[in-house]
Amino acid sequence: MTSSEETPSFRLAYVPGVTPGKWVRIWNERLPDVPLTLVGVSAAEASDALRGRDADAGLVRLPIDRTDLSAIPLYAETTVVVIPKDHIMAAVDEVRAAELADDIVLHPLDDTLEWEHRPGRPAIERPATTADAVELVAAGVGLLVVPQSLARLHHRKDLTYRPVVDAPESRVALSWLEDETTDLVEEFIGIVRGRTVNSTRGRPRSQARPKGGSADSDGARRKPATGRAAGKSTGGAAGKATGGSGRSGAKSAGRNPRSGSAGPKAAKRGKPRRRS
Repeated sequence: MTSSEETPSFRLAYVPGVTPGKWVRIWNERLPDVPLTLVGVSAAEASDALRGRDADAGLVRLPIDRTDLSAIPLYAETTVVVIPKDHIMAAVDEVRAAELADDIVLHPLDDTLEWEHRPGRPAIERPATTADAVELVAAGVGLLVVPQSLARLHHRKDLTYRPVVDAPESRVALSWLEDETTDLVEEFIGIVRGRTVNSTRGRPRSQARPKGGSADSDGARRKPATGRAAGKSTGGAAGKATGGSGRSGAKSAGRNPRSGSAGPKAAKRGKPRRRS
């Protein structure tokens, strides 16, 4: 089988905490013949997965190395601090970074938050992953500041979290190789940006709908009647229906010369017909 005969497909990478389910569902509705495969990657591996063509596009956390990559920011997440349920901060609704000054705040190697000055006291060693850092918080070693989706992803019954109101937000973006902005990549861009199924942006030109009037069931497009043709079809029919000011109008609305009363002549009553 040649490459031109291969069934098209689309591979979407995504980092922990990002939930692409809604967009995948829309994709499956619009392109049922093009399977979408999800590829889970770590935040640090996302750029390499795209450059290595392990995925056609990816939902990543900014910042990333933008060399050879395009990126469209999609949304920003609230940043929270993960704490034990019996911690003093569990009694408040939100905290500020300065309130973490006396606590050890863990800084995992896969962290993507951009701080000018990191809050709290640093730990002796940096955990390898966010999941490892959550385990340390549960063990009472320190606290952890992460995007809210990661706090939910690694939820534990003995932990909770509170928003850090003055912390930097985590930004999620759609990224892909600049030189490989294919029709399928454009299709997914349209989905994440909320374009409707009838939008021509991001769709192959062969699928773009032509301009003009509405389409009939056989695909032909017809424009509404204008000018003299429209007048003939409406004015002529109206004249026949009303009778205008001619003799037929006078007969229907005039006086009956025999009875002397206005209105049409009463119909004669005859004998009923026998049924055979």
